[in-house]
Amino acid sequence: MKRTAKELAEAIHATLEGDGNLEIIGVAAPERAASRELIYVDSAKYAGRAAASAALCVIATEGVRFPAKTVLRSAHPKLAFAKAAALLLDRAPIASGIHPTAVVAPLARVSTGASIGAYAVIGEDAHIGENTQIGGHCVISAGCWIGENCRIHPRVTLYHHVRIGHRVEIHSGAVIGADGFGYAFGEGKHWKFPQAGIVEIGDDVEIGANTTIDRGSLDDTRIAEGVKLDNLVHVGHNCQVGAHTVVAAQVGFSGSCIVGKNVVIGGQAGFGERCELGDGAVIGGQSGVLGGKIIRAGQTVWGTPARALEKFKEQYAFYGRLPELAARIKDLEAKLGAK
Repeated sequence: MKRTAKELAEAIHATLEGDGNLEIIGVAAPERAASRELIYVDSAKYAGRAAASAALCVIATEGVRFPAKTVLRSAHPKLAFAKAAALLLDRAPIASGIHPTAVVAPLARVSTGASIGAYAVIGEDAHIGENTQIGGHCVISAGCWIGENCRIHPRVTLYHHVRIGHRVEIHSGAVIGADGFGYAFGEGKHWKFPQAGIVEIGDDVEIGANTTIDRGSLDDTRIAEGVKLDNLVHVGHNCQVGAHTVVAAQVGFSGSCIVGKNVVIGGQAGFGERCELGDGAVIGGQSGVLGGKIIRAGQTVWGTPARALEKFKEQYAFYGRLPELAARIKDLEAKLGAK
């Protein structure tokens, strides 16, 4: 979608320097950009790449000069670039209209502007909001509610009574609302504990491919607005994930974990049952947080078991020196033995 440099500057709240009538048709990396594609520079050390680029328009911070280009000046170039890209790029449609092979239950409520792909199944009493797209082979089970402007990619499965907010994107293979892993042991076997809750997904959430979110047991599982879950994330029953938290790939939450707002979690981190993560906490990749552990608001932790980053770095330095220290101990033991 074409935009002039002036239109982009106004939309992303940048200061325009240069030709406001320059038409921009897309975005690219500096090395592969054409003349009318937008690039960005968030550090002076990358200014050479931008200066050599064929692109005529660049988003840059203060102090970085490009005399031959139109500049959109922003204190946060990467963020401004992301906002500009949303205006310039047309996203490929997931579905258009209701495909003849789609199975829509008689009591399902599908808005007139919604689209449903080939072989998708929409259950009884399901609600599909305006301009939402449901990809091929999706299953939207009975009683599900999906808001407006959502993008549900092919082969997503929503179990019964899952609730999805507006502008949510769910990537292929995700399964939302399966039973949680809850059992009571007795009389020599495991008895299934009730999994009677639902899953609630807030507005503007993105859920990665093959991610699974279990329904609540006696409570509900809730993912708040703006949360971003990478591929292959597992969220156990009754978990509560706070607004604008980001979770990298292969993270696993046991049941009833409480995650605050604006938490950042690195890939392959694991969480025992009933962990609590305060607002703004940072969990390093591959960390292990033991069941019942509380991570304070704003704290950065790493390692298994997870501990404060400063402590982790101190201990890890000693770990790397273990062969040397072991040799010194053996040498001391030998000398003491000789006496």
